[in-house]
Amino acid sequence: MSETFWRDRPVFLTGHSGFMGGWLSAFLQDGGARVHGYSLPAPTDPSFFAATGLGDNLAASTFGDVRDLDDLTSAMQAAAPSIVFHLAAQPLVRRAHDEPIETVSTNIMGTANLLEAARQAGSVEAIIVVTTDKVYRNLEREEPYGEKSELGGREPYSASKAGSEFMVEAWRHSYFRGKGVGVSTVRAGNIFGGGDWAQDRIVPDAVRRFSAGQPLILRNPHSTRPWQHVLDPLRGYLTLAERMVAEPQKYSDGWNFGPALEDCREVGKLAAIMAASWGEDASVEVESDQRIFEEKFLSLDCSKAREELGWTPRLPLEQGIEQTMAWYRAHQDGADMWEFTLGQIQQHKSMEAHA
Repeated sequence: MSETFWRDRPVFLTGHSGFMGGWLSAFLQDGGARVHGYSLPAPTDPSFFAATGLGDNLAASTFGDVRDLDDLTSAMQAAAPSIVFHLAAQPLVRRAHDEPIETVSTNIMGTANLLEAARQAGSVEAIIVVTTDKVYRNLEREEPYGEKSELGGREPYSASKAGSEFMVEAWRHSYFRGKGVGVSTVRAGNIFGGGDWAQDRIVPDAVRRFSAGQPLILRNPHSTRPWQHVLDPLRGYLTLAERMVAEPQKYSDGWNFGPALEDCREVGKLAAIMAASWGEDASVEVESDQRIFEEKFLSLDCSKAREELGWTPRLPLEQGIEQTMAWYRAHQDGADMWEFTLGQIQQHKSMEAHA
């Protein structure tokens, strides 16, 4: 990553009130960018957004719905961004099962609206749309999925995110090709880090249960996922954006940013690491839940990002969990969470690669 690229650069970021969008906003602020956030209000209470006072530390923080094209377009034109990051989404598998139409409208039409608003803005040099590792049609195979693997989904969340990928492809080839605007999608693994309080995600579920002196309940302990601390893929996104501005045609594509293969582990093993890191008699129990379909095995081939961007993960799983638990502990102790968050970002920037 460049030390000067982001300084005073206007960035428009949807989903800034969410967990990953909040961390990306902080990462960009640390690099000197002028971040204009656009999002629904924070989806949880507590939230990363409130805990860090993020809204007070950005150039602008606007609450709005990406399904409202006119409002989104107006906000983007006011920001006149150089770079656009699209993270606003309905990100939960179980909620997607219960609310499929809201999920589809947010994840597919929200993405189409974002691309159209960026097309109208006139200032945009690069657009990065954040999807998920679950965009790949899961064949329950042992080998990792690469960027050329087939897209698809057998449940509403995966299908909606694959659909957003198709929107990006359509706008890239119909409207942005040859116009000097880079357009890419990025697909990360199962993200964790401090400040996530979403329901039905294993790390915040663990923190809630451990804080209350209760065991963490697992429903699919043998499912394998590519676990990674949020800062690793975010550094990849920023690196990609820099390259896209310099050579938009070359770098406009889909990109995987996943953990080292040894960190693709079973849910039960991750739970054990969290319990050990938390201490204080934290425990784990298994209660099978077959009501919601979930794929059993998933890992990513990130050789493209390694070879073409020089990106590799820096935080091994155990160290990422330690940093995450430290964030929640600091929040419980009343620390200044904006400064604590920036400290973790600066520490991450100084680390050597892990892989």
